[in-house]
This record gives sequence, structure tokens and C-alpha cells, in this order.
Amino acid sequence: MARPQQLTDPVAYHGEGPVWSRTWGGLRFVDMLAGDILCVGASGGVTRMHVGTVAAFVRPRTRGGYVVGLERGIGLADDVDALPTSEVELWTDPAVRMNEGGCAPDGSLYAGSMGYDQTPGAAALYRIDPAGSVSTFLPHVTVSNGIDFAPDGSRAYYNDTATGRTDVFDVVDNVLVNRRPFADGGDGSPDGLCVDSEGNIWVAMNSVGRVRLYSPDATILTEIELPVRLVTACTLGGDDGRDLFITTSREDLDDPEPEAGAVFTVRADVAGRPVLPYAG
Repeated sequence: MARPQQLTDPVAYHGEGPVWSRTWGGLRFVDMLAGDILCVGASGGVTRMHVGTVAAFVRPRTRGGYVVGLERGIGLADDVDALPTSEVELWTDPAVRMNEGGCAPDGSLYAGSMGYDQTPGAAALYRIDPAGSVSTFLPHVTVSNGIDFAPDGSRAYYNDTATGRTDVFDVVDNVLVNRRPFADGGDGSPDGLCVDSEGNIWVAMNSVGRVRLYSPDATILTEIELPVRLVTACTLGGDDGRDLFITTSREDLDDPEPEAGAVFTVRADVAGRPVLPYAG
């Protein structure tokens, strides 16, 4: 596999949650602690849309527009270029913020939180169904991060970064059951993840500057090395679905890294799938 190329300038303090969608014309990601959604043009130029104190993730909606993770809940917009006009608060504790989310094949949204000070067990993973009903799917989470589903919908992969591993669930009648360890992160901190069209799992390994690709049986297929340590998340997109986009961060870095906060891209052998949208 080729070496990753820098797509954007280091525009984000804490870049996260890349998503490629035709509904909004390409790649978007968030500068989480700035509260901004960033839109990437074909030449790598970036425009910003400020949505709140925190912008934790962004996903398209089936009816048009997008859903965005805000500091303590979600915001909904009916147009891809409009600000969110409807907000749903999921909790009131100011010590806890939204961190990452993703959608399921049934159109529900899974949105996870973390304590600002990463207090063990202070966070949760919530499920928001297409009708807007909210339930706490996983309590006692520490740093809720990437979640995505196998192409046939039979499995879900999830990172609570503090565990140091990626977990897997079986999906039975749209319910996630039988959580168990899938792969140990080793010296890295499993952060964002995405699943390709053959069921392989890309995992961003924060703190060690790598993205790792696992087969469905947890065999390591390849690793991509990046020139920055804080690799946060990844997604597949582009015209043929084979562009892997990788976000990075410079949050609390003691040593300067000139490229930290940029988006990188590399060609993958296997294409991704269209991003799963929120049906609410």
C-alpha cells in the first residue's frame, strides 16, 4: 500500500469523525473542541461551519440534511449547508461531553460520551431510534469512540478507548448482543473505526500514529504509518470508495508536529460502503 498523502493543511486542533457522502458533495469531518464541521473541497481547501461548543460527529440523514453530535446531545439540520435548528439534550452533567457516534443499518444512531477528565465509567453509549426515542445502550463507558457495522449487518464493532481494545457484538433483530473482545490495540489506543465492503475493519490507533486493518477474524492485514502521533479516525470514500481518509489531532501536544491536525489520504485495496445515515 502507498504511503499516505497529506490532503489538507493542519486545519484542526482536534480533527475527528471523517465521513464521505455524495449527499454533501464529498468529505466532512469535525474540529471537535472548536465546535466546527469542516467541509473539504476537491483541491483540499476547507470551509467551516460553527455549530456549538463541541462538534463530536456528523452523519447524513435519510430525509436530507445531517445529524451532529453537540456537547451534551445531538442537533438536526434539514439541509446539508444549514445550521442545526433542533437540539436534543441527552444528559445535563457539564463534566461529560459527546465524543463519537455512528449509525446502524436500521437507521438508528449510536452516540457516545466521555468525561472531560476521562473519569472511568462516567460516560455512556446511547441509542436514538428513528422516532427520536433515547435509551442508554451501554452505561459505565469511559471514552466512547468508533462504532460501525459489518456489511451484512450481523456484527457491530466498537471502541471504548480506555479498554485498549476493539470489541464486537452480534446483531440480532437490530439489537446488539454478546459483546466480546475482538482485537487488542497493543501499544496504540483504538479510536475511530470503519468497516469496508468485505467486512474488514480499519481502526485508528491514537498515540502511535497508525491505522490498522483487521480481517473479520481479527488477523492484522496491514498497518499504515502516519507522520503524527494523534491519529483519531478514518473513513472510506471517493468516487470508487477506495480513498481512505484519516483525521489527526494536535490536542495537548508537547512537541510540535507540523502536520498534526491535517487530513491524510491513501488508496485502499478494498472499497468502502456508502455511509449509513440516520433515519430520524
